[in-house]
Amino acid sequence: MNIHEYQAKGLLAKSGVAVPRGGVAYTPKEAERIAKDLGGSVWVVKAQIHAGGRGKGGGIKVVKSLKDVRDTAKKMIGMRLVTHQTGPQGKEVKRVYIEEGCAIARELYLGILIDRATGRVTIMASTEGGVEIEQVAARSPEKILMVAIDPVTGIQPFHARRLAFSLGLKGDQVRNAVRFILSLYDAFMSLDASLAEINPLVVTKQGAVMALDAKMNFDDNALFRHKDILELRDEDEEDPAELNASKHDLNYIKLDGNIGCMVNGAGLAMATMDIIKLYGGSPANFLDVGGGATRERVATAFKLILSDANVEGILVNIFGGIMRCDVIAEGVVAAAREVSLHVPLVVRLEGTNVELGKKILNESGLAIVSADNLADAAEKIVKQVKEAE
Repeated sequence: MNIHEYQAKGLLAKSGVAVPRGGVAYTPKEAERIAKDLGGSVWVVKAQIHAGGRGKGGGIKVVKSLKDVRDTAKKMIGMRLVTHQTGPQGKEVKRVYIEEGCAIARELYLGILIDRATGRVTIMASTEGGVEIEQVAARSPEKILMVAIDPVTGIQPFHARRLAFSLGLKGDQVRNAVRFILSLYDAFMSLDASLAEINPLVVTKQGAVMALDAKMNFDDNALFRHKDILELRDEDEEDPAELNASKHDLNYIKLDGNIGCMVNGAGLAMATMDIIKLYGGSPANFLDVGGGATRERVATAFKLILSDANVEGILVNIFGGIMRCDVIAEGVVAAAREVSLHVPLVVRLEGTNVELGKKILNESGLAIVSADNLADAAEKIVKQVKEAE
């Protein structure tokens, strides 16, 4: 689950992470009032959407008068902000964050995540702040320091000092950075986060170290422990199809291809998408219906795939273990009839009750193409979609 920048900063501040003062506004008048309460002569108006690259898209502006705060907020609220992460459709800005300005001496990068290769919480630091970390990794990987934390001991002060020294900090800056890193780690662990990214992490001309921006993601499986974080969820920022899928316990991610996929198991779903690409097609989604899906859930998944206007064909790939092939077949047939199936459909079933499942499909009266194996299924759906174009 993702949250907005202002929400992330609020959570981090509770753990002692240094952040600039600010407030969220939903109207230009409210934005002006917040800036007045903050005081000073420089403020930053930030559009709040779940996407990076806001500055390049015109979603972050530095202003130097209360009138400019109001006018800038008026322009941002309601605008459709387009960044490299939103796609060409952009996202509507419904609120802005008004933050006090600060005198920046240096911009750095700091992030905490779960390294899947080592299975450990890992802290990343770089002197290349304000730049997408993927760009740094591609261009100058030597500028990224990664420190894995032993889960037995947890983070130790020497870890934080090593990171601070690698960033070229000196004197009081080191002490401030150590405090910042330890507090960020504490927030990451206590909140069951999957990502805490500070980009940029700034050193001010006064030597303070603080989070100028903050991004946090959370482990959905741990949200039952954090009802307060769950309340921060902004459903308006989520893809409607993915939101609908989550309400039915379906793992769905929309992609930009034209062949819809319904599979049981994440690994099999990845393999299915790969083999579609191998045969010259393009998957329209990742969709894992899970190992114990019901007929109703399968039907919902099928309709979810067809709700994507780009889908020109569907591949159902089921290996029945816990999941029974006849249940899948019943769900597919029920959904196809309900939505009046109008695109090619290839189904590959294997495993528990496979013969019964195939019988249900064959006797449905629907134009369903059966496949003997995964390669056969991929080849058939790609061919049918291309012939229909």
